[in-house]
Amino acid sequence: MATVKFEDISYTYNKNTPYAATALSDINITVSGNGITGLIGHTGSGKSTLVQMINGLIKPTSGKVYIDGVDIWAEPKKIRNVRFKAGLVMQYPEHQLFAETVEEDIAFGPRNMGLSGDALKERIMEAVRFSGLSPELLSKSPFELSGGQKRRVALAGVMAMGPEILILDEPAAGLDPGGRRDILGKIKSYARESGTCVIIVSHSMEDMAMYCDDLIVMAGGKVIMHAPTAEVFTHSEKLLSVGLDVPQITKIAVALGRNGIDIGEDIYTVGFAAERLLGKEK
Repeated sequence: MATVKFEDISYTYNKNTPYAATALSDINITVSGNGITGLIGHTGSGKSTLVQMINGLIKPTSGKVYIDGVDIWAEPKKIRNVRFKAGLVMQYPEHQLFAETVEEDIAFGPRNMGLSGDALKERIMEAVRFSGLSPELLSKSPFELSGGQKRRVALAGVMAMGPEILILDEPAAGLDPGGRRDILGKIKSYARESGTCVIIVSHSMEDMAMYCDDLIVMAGGKVIMHAPTAEVFTHSEKLLSVGLDVPQITKIAVALGRNGIDIGEDIYTVGFAAERLLGKEK
């Protein structure tokens, strides 16, 4: 299982200029395992800056990023290899599609890793399965596809590289509810089956509650909480104080408790609430 460690990380945009702005300050966290870690925070909290450090798109102003105990900037000339190990899917990744066919787009990353022939074909088909794409689409132009299909092509292109760490910045942004459930469900299955460490950045508290095993909460360039999902949502007042929301069902559970029906404030999904309520009726 891959492990990412941030040690004393700080980052300043436009350093040594009148426009200098601190984006991250004194970050010390470790993410490991084959589950899904959610990264939440208000706009400007530093989420995207932090995840772009994992595969070396941004170098810390100070501090170190380790993957499996190795400082990724120890040998700057080899930072390209880090990007094969830690795959990053940016927000609205369909804007990054460029090849003539879906198959060529998915093959771009693994081909640059040196794969060819049957090994390349196997990677492509495995990524197609994980992302939920229909194999019939492989010969089509990615620009003929729907928004949701384009999103899956971009995701498959990163999955095909077989990363140990998969980072997704708002993977369900702009999709309808059915599309959100489908693509996030596929990502959850991928994490479980492949053993990949998945990190998701999102503003949707419902999505984070439903699909993440643990959450990192950021505010003002700092990590203010890192705990299992259920534990994070017991701190609803703290989340609200930094401009974040909590799932609607959590608000209902808190309101029920104030009115004498205590099912606990660690409720963060409708299914969990139903289990608690039915358990109390027995």
